[in-house]
Amino acid sequence: MPMLYEFRYLAPKSVAELTATLREHASDGKILAGGTDLIPNIRNGLQKPGFVIDIKKYDGADRISYGADGLSMGPAVTINDLLRFKDARDRYPVLCSCAHELASHQIRNRATVAGNVVNASPCSDMAPALLCLDAQAVLRSGNGERVIPFSSFFTGVKKTVLQPGEFLERILVPAASAGVTGRYLKLKRIAGHDLGIVGVLMTKRDGEIRFGVSSAAPTPVLVDTVTTKDSPDEAAAKVLASVSPISDVRGTKEYREHMIGVYARRLLAEVR
Repeated sequence: MPMLYEFRYLAPKSVAELTATLREHASDGKILAGGTDLIPNIRNGLQKPGFVIDIKKYDGADRISYGADGLSMGPAVTINDLLRFKDARDRYPVLCSCAHELASHQIRNRATVAGNVVNASPCSDMAPALLCLDAQAVLRSGNGERVIPFSSFFTGVKKTVLQPGEFLERILVPAASAGVTGRYLKLKRIAGHDLGIVGVLMTKRDGEIRFGVSSAAPTPVLVDTVTTKDSPDEAAAKVLASVSPISDVRGTKEYREHMIGVYARRLLAEVR
Protein backbone atom coordinates (compact mmCIF):
# COMPACT_ATOMS: atom_id res chain seq x y z
CA MET A 1 0.00 0.00 0.00
CA PRO A 2 1.29 3.50 -0.78
CA MET A 3 2.29 5.54 2.24
CA LEU A 4 0.81 8.95 2.95
CA TYR A 5 2.97 11.81 4.12
CA GLU A 6 2.64 15.53 4.65
CA PHE A 7 3.75 18.28 2.29
CA ARG A 8 3.04 22.00 2.13
CA TYR A 9 0.91 23.44 -0.66
CA LEU A 10 1.93 26.83 -2.07
CA ALA A 11 0.00 28.86 -4.67
CA PRO A 12 1.96 31.94 -5.85
CA LYS A 13 -0.27 34.71 -7.21
CA SER A 14 2.27 36.36 -9.54
CA VAL A 15 5.20 35.38 -11.74
CA ALA A 16 7.57 37.23 -9.40
CA GLU A 17 6.23 35.33 -6.39
CA LEU A 18 6.40 32.06 -8.33
CA THR A 19 10.03 32.51 -9.38
CA ALA A 20 10.97 33.46 -5.81
CA THR A 21 9.18 30.39 -4.48
CA LEU A 22 10.82 28.10 -7.03
CA ARG A 23 14.23 29.54 -6.15
CA GLU A 24 13.63 28.99 -2.43
CA HIS A 25 12.40 25.43 -2.91
CA ALA A 26 14.55 24.37 -5.85
CA SER A 27 15.63 21.22 -4.02
CA ASP A 28 12.44 20.20 -2.21
CA GLY A 29 9.59 21.57 -4.34
CA LYS A 30 7.57 20.19 -7.25
CA ILE A 31 5.40 22.18 -9.64
CA LEU A 32 1.71 21.27 -9.83
CA ALA A 33 -0.01 22.07 -13.12
CA GLY A 34 -2.55 19.44 -14.21
CA GLY A 35 -1.17 16.95 -11.70
CA THR A 36 -1.88 13.90 -13.86
CA ASP A 37 1.68 12.67 -13.29
CA LEU A 38 2.64 14.33 -10.00
CA ILE A 39 -0.37 13.28 -7.94
CA PRO A 40 -0.19 9.55 -8.85
CA ASN A 41 3.56 9.62 -8.25
CA ILE A 42 3.05 11.13 -4.80
CA ARG A 43 0.27 8.68 -4.03
CA ASN A 44 2.46 5.74 -5.06
CA GLY A 45 5.46 6.98 -3.11
CA LEU A 46 7.58 7.62 -6.20
CA GLN A 47 8.00 11.32 -5.39
CA LYS A 48 8.03 12.94 -1.95
CA PRO A 49 8.30 16.72 -2.31
CA GLY A 50 8.33 18.87 0.78
CA PHE A 51 6.42 21.57 -1.11
CA VAL A 52 3.89 21.34 -3.95
CA ILE A 53 3.87 24.63 -5.87
CA ASP A 54 0.65 25.29 -7.81
CA ILE A 55 1.46 27.09 -11.06
CA LYS A 56 -2.16 27.80 -12.03
CA LYS A 57 -2.94 30.71 -9.72
CA TYR A 58 -1.10 33.64 -11.29
CA ASP A 59 -2.84 35.80 -13.88
CA GLY A 60 -2.21 34.54 -17.41
CA ALA A 61 -1.09 31.02 -16.51
CA ASP A 62 -4.03 29.55 -18.44
CA ARG A 63 -3.91 32.03 -21.33
CA ILE A 64 -3.96 30.72 -24.89
CA SER A 65 -3.82 33.18 -27.79
CA TYR A 66 -2.90 33.55 -31.44
CA GLY A 67 -1.14 36.62 -32.83
CA ALA A 68 1.64 37.78 -35.13
CA ASP A 69 4.17 35.57 -33.34
CA GLY A 70 1.97 32.49 -33.55
CA LEU A 71 0.17 30.33 -31.00
CA SER A 72 1.06 31.04 -27.37
CA MET A 73 0.12 28.74 -24.47
CA GLY A 74 0.70 29.37 -20.78
CA PRO A 75 1.75 26.56 -18.42
CA ALA A 76 -1.80 25.91 -17.17
CA VAL A 77 -3.41 25.52 -20.62
CA THR A 78 -4.98 22.07 -20.65
CA ILE A 79 -5.12 19.70 -23.58
CA ASN A 80 -8.86 20.34 -23.91
CA ASP A 81 -8.27 24.12 -23.75
CA LEU A 82 -6.09 23.67 -26.82
CA LEU A 83 -8.66 21.50 -28.59
CA ARG A 84 -11.41 24.04 -27.90
CA PHE A 85 -9.37 26.98 -29.23
CA LYS A 86 -10.58 27.72 -32.76
CA ASP A 87 -7.34 29.26 -34.01
CA ALA A 88 -5.47 26.13 -32.92
CA ARG A 89 -7.93 23.83 -34.69
CA ASP A 90 -7.93 25.93 -37.87
CA ARG A 91 -4.23 26.81 -38.07
CA TYR A 92 -2.46 23.93 -36.30
CA PRO A 93 -4.48 20.79 -37.05
CA VAL A 94 -1.43 18.57 -36.56
CA LEU A 95 -0.98 19.84 -33.00
CA CYS A 96 -4.64 19.16 -32.25
CA SER A 97 -4.42 15.72 -33.83
CA CYS A 98 -1.69 14.76 -31.37
CA ALA A 99 -3.59 16.35 -28.48
CA HIS A 100 -6.72 14.36 -29.26
CA GLU A 101 -4.78 11.09 -28.91
CA LEU A 102 -3.65 11.89 -25.35
CA ALA A 103 -5.40 9.59 -22.89
CA SER A 104 -9.13 10.19 -22.32
CA HIS A 105 -11.39 13.24 -22.36
CA GLN A 106 -11.39 13.31 -18.55
CA ILE A 107 -7.58 13.29 -18.38
CA ARG A 108 -7.39 15.96 -21.10
CA ASN A 109 -9.51 18.21 -18.86
CA ARG A 110 -6.65 18.19 -16.32
CA ALA A 111 -3.45 17.43 -18.23
CA THR A 112 -1.61 20.48 -19.53
CA VAL A 113 0.35 20.90 -22.74
CA ALA A 114 3.33 22.20 -20.78
CA GLY A 115 3.16 19.38 -18.26
CA ASN A 116 3.17 16.78 -21.01
CA VAL A 117 6.52 18.02 -22.31
CA VAL A 118 8.11 19.07 -19.00
CA ASN A 119 7.53 15.53 -17.75
CA ALA A 120 9.88 14.56 -20.61
CA SER A 121 8.47 11.10 -21.09
CA PRO A 122 9.73 9.45 -24.29
CA CYS A 123 6.08 8.67 -25.10
CA SER A 124 4.89 12.30 -24.93
CA ASP A 125 2.03 12.86 -27.37
CA MET A 126 2.58 16.60 -27.70
CA ALA A 127 6.32 16.47 -28.35
CA PRO A 128 6.19 15.10 -31.94
CA ALA A 129 4.01 18.02 -33.08
CA LEU A 130 6.02 20.65 -31.20
CA LEU A 131 9.21 19.27 -32.75
CA CYS A 132 7.83 19.17 -36.29
CA LEU A 133 6.30 22.65 -35.99
CA ASP A 134 9.52 24.34 -34.76
CA ALA A 135 7.91 25.28 -31.44
CA GLN A 136 9.88 27.08 -28.75
CA ALA A 137 9.90 26.83 -24.96
CA VAL A 138 10.00 30.16 -23.13
CA LEU A 139 11.65 29.46 -19.76
CA ARG A 140 11.49 31.82 -16.79
CA SER A 141 13.43 32.08 -13.54
CA GLY A 142 14.49 34.81 -11.13
CA ASN A 143 17.39 35.48 -13.50
CA GLY A 144 15.12 36.30 -16.43
CA GLU A 145 13.90 34.61 -19.59
CA ARG A 146 15.49 32.31 -22.11
CA VAL A 147 14.01 30.75 -25.25
CA ILE A 148 14.88 27.18 -26.22
CA PRO A 149 13.68 25.35 -29.36
CA PHE A 150 12.00 22.07 -28.53
CA SER A 151 14.59 20.38 -30.74
CA SER A 152 17.03 21.14 -27.88
CA PHE A 153 14.61 20.89 -24.94
CA PHE A 154 14.75 17.17 -24.15
CA THR A 155 18.04 15.78 -22.84
CA GLY A 156 17.09 12.26 -21.71
CA VAL A 157 14.43 10.12 -20.08
CA LYS A 158 12.51 12.46 -17.75
CA LYS A 159 15.20 15.11 -18.31
CA THR A 160 15.07 18.55 -19.94
CA VAL A 161 17.18 21.71 -20.08
CA LEU A 162 15.12 23.24 -17.24
CA GLN A 163 17.36 24.40 -14.40
CA PRO A 164 16.48 24.42 -10.67
CA GLY A 165 14.21 27.37 -9.95
CA GLU A 166 13.09 27.64 -13.60
CA PHE A 167 9.70 26.89 -15.14
CA LEU A 168 8.16 26.66 -18.59
CA GLU A 169 6.29 29.96 -18.77
CA ARG A 170 5.04 29.70 -22.34
CA ILE A 171 5.00 27.46 -25.39
CA LEU A 172 5.20 29.34 -28.69
CA VAL A 173 4.29 27.68 -31.98
CA PRO A 174 5.43 30.08 -34.73
CA ALA A 175 3.04 31.65 -37.20
CA ALA A 176 5.23 30.27 -39.99
CA SER A 177 4.09 26.77 -39.00
CA ALA A 178 0.39 27.57 -39.35
CA GLY A 179 -1.27 25.48 -42.01
CA VAL A 180 1.21 22.61 -41.87
CA THR A 181 -0.61 19.40 -42.72
CA GLY A 182 0.01 15.87 -41.56
CA ARG A 183 -1.23 12.94 -39.55
CA TYR A 184 -0.41 11.26 -36.24
CA LEU A 185 -0.63 7.48 -35.84
CA LYS A 186 -0.41 6.08 -32.33
CA LEU A 187 -0.27 2.47 -31.24
CA LYS A 188 -1.43 2.07 -27.67
CA ARG A 189 -2.29 -0.52 -25.11
CA ILE A 190 -5.20 0.14 -22.79
CA ALA A 191 -5.04 -1.68 -19.46
CA GLY A 192 -6.50 0.61 -16.82
CA HIS A 193 -5.12 3.66 -18.57
CA ASP A 194 -3.61 4.68 -21.88
CA LEU A 195 -0.11 3.30 -22.52
CA GLY A 196 1.63 4.49 -25.69
CA ILE A 197 3.68 1.81 -27.45
CA VAL A 198 4.81 3.99 -30.33
CA GLY A 199 3.64 7.20 -32.00
CA VAL A 200 4.60 8.51 -35.44
CA LEU A 201 3.67 11.94 -36.79
CA MET A 202 4.38 13.03 -40.34
CA THR A 203 4.07 16.64 -41.49
CA LYS A 204 4.39 18.25 -44.89
CA ARG A 205 5.06 21.93 -45.57
CA ASP A 206 6.09 23.37 -48.94
CA GLY A 207 7.42 19.99 -50.01
CA GLU A 208 9.36 19.44 -46.78
CA ILE A 209 8.70 16.16 -44.98
CA ARG A 210 9.22 15.72 -41.24
CA PHE A 211 8.60 12.87 -38.86
CA GLY A 212 8.16 13.12 -35.10
CA VAL A 213 8.45 9.83 -33.23
CA SER A 214 7.60 8.98 -29.61
CA SER A 215 8.25 5.88 -27.49
CA ALA A 216 11.24 4.95 -29.62
CA ALA A 217 14.29 6.56 -27.97
CA PRO A 218 15.31 8.17 -24.66
CA THR A 219 13.63 11.35 -25.92
CA PRO A 220 10.99 12.15 -28.56
CA VAL A 221 12.75 12.28 -31.94
CA LEU A 222 12.58 14.67 -34.89
CA VAL A 223 13.51 13.19 -38.28
CA ASP A 224 14.00 15.78 -41.04
CA THR A 225 16.06 13.75 -43.51
CA VAL A 226 13.13 12.29 -45.49
CA THR A 227 12.33 13.91 -48.85
CA THR A 228 9.38 13.68 -51.21
CA LYS A 229 11.62 11.74 -53.60
CA ASP A 230 12.06 8.90 -51.11
CA SER A 231 10.06 5.75 -51.53
CA PRO A 232 8.04 4.53 -48.51
CA ASP A 233 10.77 1.94 -47.82
CA GLU A 234 13.50 4.59 -47.99
CA ALA A 235 11.51 6.86 -45.68
CA ALA A 236 11.00 4.04 -43.19
CA ALA A 237 14.72 3.25 -43.25
CA LYS A 238 15.63 6.88 -42.49
CA VAL A 239 13.17 7.07 -39.61
CA LEU A 240 14.37 3.78 -38.14
CA ALA A 241 17.99 4.93 -38.39
CA SER A 242 17.12 7.88 -36.13
CA VAL A 243 15.50 5.95 -33.27
CA SER A 244 16.61 3.39 -30.71
CA PRO A 245 13.58 1.63 -29.22
CA ILE A 246 13.85 -0.73 -26.27
CA SER A 247 11.88 -3.72 -25.02
CA ASP A 248 9.67 -3.16 -21.97
CA VAL A 249 6.31 -4.19 -20.56
CA ARG A 250 4.52 -2.36 -23.36
CA GLY A 251 6.24 -4.01 -26.29
CA THR A 252 9.48 -5.44 -27.63
CA LYS A 253 12.17 -3.51 -29.45
CA GLU A 254 11.47 -5.55 -32.61
CA TYR A 255 7.73 -4.88 -32.45
CA ARG A 256 8.31 -1.16 -32.05
CA GLU A 257 10.72 -1.09 -35.00
CA HIS A 258 8.23 -3.00 -37.12
CA MET A 259 5.36 -0.64 -36.29
CA ILE A 260 7.46 2.48 -36.82
CA GLY A 261 8.29 1.18 -40.29
CA VAL A 262 4.65 0.34 -40.97
CA TYR A 263 3.49 3.80 -39.89
CA ALA A 264 6.22 5.64 -41.79
CA ARG A 265 5.40 3.80 -45.03
CA ARG A 266 1.69 4.29 -44.55
CA LEU A 267 1.99 8.01 -43.86
CA LEU A 268 4.26 8.71 -46.82
CA ALA A 269 2.03 6.67 -49.13
CA GLU A 270 -1.02 8.64 -47.99
CA VAL A 271 0.69 11.92 -48.88
CA ARG A 272 1.27 10.67 -52.39
